[in-house]
Parts: sequence; structure tokens; C-alpha cells
Amino acid sequence: MFIQTEATPNPATLKFLPGRPVLPDGSLEIRDEKTAAKSPLAQALFSIGDVSGVFLGSDFVSVTKKSGEWQHLKPAILGAIMEHFSSGNPILFEATDPAGSDEAEEFFAPEDAETVATIKELLETRVRPAVAGDGGDITFKGFRDGIVYVTMKGSCSGCPSSTATLKNGIQNLMRHFLPEVRSVEQI
Repeated sequence: MFIQTEATPNPATLKFLPGRPVLPDGSLEIRDEKTAAKSPLAQALFSIGDVSGVFLGSDFVSVTKKSGEWQHLKPAILGAIMEHFSSGNPILFEATDPAGSDEAEEFFAPEDAETVATIKELLETRVRPAVAGDGGDITFKGFRDGIVYVTMKGSCSGCPSSTATLKNGIQNLMRHFLPEVRSVEQI
């Protein structure tokens, strides 16, 4: 098994591409060892130490480090990922829903439904692929008073350039297609 790695804009996060599907539906961000109980792979990665976050995407795993140097952590992470895929164990335990309850947490006025549909389409077709390319994900949370609320996950969470991405990239895109959008904010 050959696992590629890619740097992300967040120097504390590295993206690992195992060359096979990871989560075919949705994504899952795991920020601590307790939450890692949802996934045998995440448990293995957190057991390495110096791992502060794991993000499971469609075909990649992003790992965020607490401290240490990548040259020391990377071999152990590669080994854990390779061992997991070789074992045939599932990525998630069966009762786990990778999408979580994101849909239930959305908020917007019923009269904004058409605008929200366009926002979601733009996020899905134009923003999400670019963010996934950097080892992260973005989800719509709400729309109120001209403000789009989103959650950035994976390498995008806490990334030094995430504010620039949010304001200069996503906000400008939304304003171009939807004049009623005044700003985009991260929750």
C-alpha cells in the first residue's frame, strides 16, 4: 500500500491519501481521544501521541499535531493508517453517522429558502472541492440578516490562512452570485 502525503496551508496539519475511499458519505472531525472512540482509525492515530485532531474525508485523512516535528511523527502516522487499512477494520463503528446532526443545526428564515439553496450549491460545487484539496471541509450552518454562517473543519480549522480564505475567497464568491449576502462568518 502506498500512501501519499500533502502539505496543507495549516503547518500543524498534514494530509494523508491512502489511495482508497475513507468516508464515502460526509466527513468527520475528531478533536480528542474521547471522540476518537467513533473510529478505530482515529483511535490508532490518537494513540501515537502529539496528535490533536483527525479529520476523515472522502479519500483522505488529515492529521493535526500538538507539537513535534513531522519528520518524527509521519512514519508512525503512516504505519497506523497502513495497518488500519490492511486489517480490514471499518473506518467508523457501525452506529456512527459521519454527517452527525449538521442538518438539524441549520438556521434560516423560511423566506430565505431559495437563497440558502443557492448558498449550499455554491459551497458544494465551488468551495468544498477546494477546501477538501487542502485537507478540510466546510459546512453551511445558517443565514440571517445577510450573513452566511459556516463551520470550517479539518486543516481549515485553526489554519492561519482560514480567515483570508473565508473573507477574500468565499465571501467574495457569495457576494458575486448573491447580492443579498453581506458577509460570511465562521461559527
